Amino acid sequence: MNVLLDMVGCRLNQAEIEKLAAQFRSRGHEVVAQPQLADLAVINTCSVTREAEGDSRQKVRQIHSARADARIVLTGCWATVAPREAASLPGVAWVIPNERKDGLLDHIGMGSRPADPVGTDSPLREPLPGTRHRTRAFLKIQDGCDSHCAFCLARQARGSNRSRPLAAIVREAQAAQSAGVQEIVLTGLALASYGRGSEDQNGLRTLLVSLLSETDLPRIRLSSLEPWHVSPDLFDLWKNSRLCPHLHLPLQSGCARTLQRMGRPTTPTAFRELVMRARSAIPDVGLTSEIIVGFPGETEEDFEQSLGFIQSLGFARLHVFPFSPRPATSASRMDCQIPEADKRRRAARVRQVAEASSLEFRSQFIGREVQALWESSPHLGPGGWRWRGLTGNFLRVEAISQQPLVNRITRVRLVSFTTEGLFGQLLA
Repeated sequence: MNVLLDMVGCRLNQAEIEKLAAQFRSRGHEVVAQPQLADLAVINTCSVTREAEGDSRQKVRQIHSARADARIVLTGCWATVAPREAASLPGVAWVIPNERKDGLLDHIGMGSRPADPVGTDSPLREPLPGTRHRTRAFLKIQDGCDSHCAFCLARQARGSNRSRPLAAIVREAQAAQSAGVQEIVLTGLALASYGRGSEDQNGLRTLLVSLLSETDLPRIRLSSLEPWHVSPDLFDLWKNSRLCPHLHLPLQSGCARTLQRMGRPTTPTAFRELVMRARSAIPDVGLTSEIIVGFPGETEEDFEQSLGFIQSLGFARLHVFPFSPRPATSASRMDCQIPEADKRRRAARVRQVAEASSLEFRSQFIGREVQALWESSPHLGPGGWRWRGLTGNFLRVEAISQQPLVNRITRVRLVSFTTEGLFGQLLA
């Protein structure tokens, strides 16, 4: 059977569809890129914003339009919190909530699930075709969250914090290495809380030590770390250059009062101290984050305070979201909801600061030599084939080469700016 796998949302969803691809392939099915070729389509949905929900619905309609007789499976966060609406969409044959996702193939009658579909006995990792193609391997190490952020549906959609066994993660990383993967990305809903609730309260550090000692993977990257669970000695591990000097630390607001209303167990002062520790321990670290503007009750004074704090930290990249009320969250019921026009205006101002901050960070690397992992297929531009890749600190790099570069790490001298990254000249 031909199977299409697609997703909306975060790196955790990417990790999950990569695992589903391994499961389908182990049963003899073919993973395809074009919806018109698909007998079955699985979409891993997202509910982080109204826009993400809309994108999830749109993918269903696009697949049904391209192949009306394809059976569609919806899973993920939006399918979990809005199962009736999901089931009503054209072509949808199954709605599988997150808690049943690991056994998705069983639930839709595609055969028994192997005991360890991503272990050392499974087929070597093969990248997904089409728009979800990644040479980097995304490995899910935990799921769920025990925090109570007022704006977030994740706890309802994914449940409480739980971690995968360390040995299973190491085996999956070793399988990725055997397949020629140059970089793994560790993903989870609350990544820094990995192992909490077990005897090892410093579980993420223990896992990283194990991956460094039991694999030879050139690069290990972390996807996102909630600031309040980062252990004081974690950054010491970055003395090993195989750990990518890139940290995504979600802030959401630079105003203490807003953070308190959000239910975020941190403060601007604590966040700044964490950033200072990271920059002290990790040379050239790329710090990225995300910001919500227009949270209920955010005054103009609160916003200006947040904006000033954001500007002072000099992030390499920022994701900016106008507040989107999610059903069944406490924030959706709060007084003092902010008008949409004000949210758009504030988001535009933060994006201006973010663009300036990104440009300042990138300018530090003009003229320098770095290592880039070339991930995407090239497109033909002026002068030849133009490749796209990533540095360890998450700079997006482009370079021209007539030779195949995909899934290779090469030296490159950065010489000029692109819209979102830097252009480089390949070195011998």
